Amino acid sequence: MKPRIAFLGTGIMGAPMAGNLVKAGYPVAVWNRTPAKTQALAEMGATVGESPTAAAEGADIVFTMLADGAAVGDLLFAGGVADALSRGGLVIDTSSIEPARAREHASRLATMGLGHLDAPVSGGPSGAAEARLAIMVGGEVADFSRGDDVLAHLGRPTHVGPSGAGQVAKLANQVIVALAIGAVAEGLLLASRGGADPAAVRQALLGGFADSLVLQIHGERMIARRFLPGGPARMHLKDLNNVASVAKDAGLSLPLAESVRQLFQSLVDQGGADYDHSAILLEIEKLNAPARLGDQPDTLPD
Repeated sequence: MKPRIAFLGTGIMGAPMAGNLVKAGYPVAVWNRTPAKTQALAEMGATVGESPTAAAEGADIVFTMLADGAAVGDLLFAGGVADALSRGGLVIDTSSIEPARAREHASRLATMGLGHLDAPVSGGPSGAAEARLAIMVGGEVADFSRGDDVLAHLGRPTHVGPSGAGQVAKLANQVIVALAIGAVAEGLLLASRGGADPAAVRQALLGGFADSLVLQIHGERMIARRFLPGGPARMHLKDLNNVASVAKDAGLSLPLAESVRQLFQSLVDQGGADYDHSAILLEIEKLNAPARLGDQPDTLPD
């Protein structure tokens, strides 16, 4: 008999993830702060909870996909979700939160007889829809064994260490992605300013050492100047702020990560919080005005 699942947070990433669990035949109850975002899942066969605790009542596994660690903690503890979960149940937090907070959540849940995995994901909305997410999992080996089969319906889960290690892995991912986005922006701007066709340059680089999903997806967005999220800049900035905090605690200097963090901070401060993170191009263009990548008008969120 398949475990009963509650999925809390059905936004741009959570909705397709929950949908894949429904398609896999699991009994799934869903909840979202904006009820309209659960409608498509209800049409697929999911049960919609009127509250987080209603969705979690009697569940064997609760997934959370929320904005930050504070929201996750409030839902689990102040909101009563942990109390509603079946004893011996498992919380799988796919949100991107602070490693220390993930460890705190795991400790508190353990005192209640509940397991916990911090399992942030990478791959974006397309990866979520196509069940090909990279899933970085921290927690006890026994809990990973319990959650592995379910996570496999969402992508490729990898156990990377004890509680909090999944979040550390996600921060490493976010450093690499942020630097890659910045590198693609600078490379394409250089190509354009140097007299080459940036779209043709991007095409020429595909398949070489510079090829990556960032070049393929974000490079195309930059050339088209379509900055609709995707991954909102404010969320990437949140992760990079967590990177800075963890690096400081570890006694590390990460100059490249700090440089790109400042670019994201400026983008958010200038009104680009909800722009796609590929819009870091706009900050690099400001530093090099009047240089501009292409002649298309900018497409921005409303």
